[in-house]
Amino acid sequence: MSLSLVRAIVYAESSNDLHVARMLILLDAVCSESGPLKGITKLAKLDFLLRYPNCLERALSAVGRDSITADIAEHERNSIEAKMMRFKYGPWDDRYRRWIGLLVAMGLGKTYVKGRTVYVELTEEGRRLASALCERTEFESIVRRSKMISHAFGKLSGTRLKDFIYATFPEIADLKWGDQISI
Repeated sequence: MSLSLVRAIVYAESSNDLHVARMLILLDAVCSESGPLKGITKLAKLDFLLRYPNCLERALSAVGRDSITADIAEHERNSIEAKMMRFKYGPWDDRYRRWIGLLVAMGLGKTYVKGRTVYVELTEEGRRLASALCERTEFESIVRRSKMISHAFGKLSGTRLKDFIYATFPEIADLKWGDQISI
């Protein structure tokens, strides 16, 4: 592997752009079907399934859906676009608040709080940009998988989704808090 490839990978992982684009596509799929997303923790669980395609395949099988539709390429089976860590509520990345903040600051998303829950949704401009991203071939698999995730898991509450993930991926529960997930 060349040093320039390693640098490109490090840049992509540390760049907010790719993550914000993925959040736009995922939020567009979920919010279009279920309304505003209820909770940052729920967003993290849905994003876990998007970032770990092999886990999406297992999750779809666990709910009786055809996992072949996840259409996972061989190179994706053991590669992870961006690592997540074990947190007390399951898979987590400490950058979700930053990414949501960026969406809001760019006028692409909006948030509000009811009780102790943060609701997240896209603005009209956010939906337009998400739609434009969905047309690009580079995001084809993210778009397709986001829609699958929304259909299969988007209506679950954050707590039910967390419980489902722990039941379907018991190896996560065995990790210590802060350990990287490498399923």
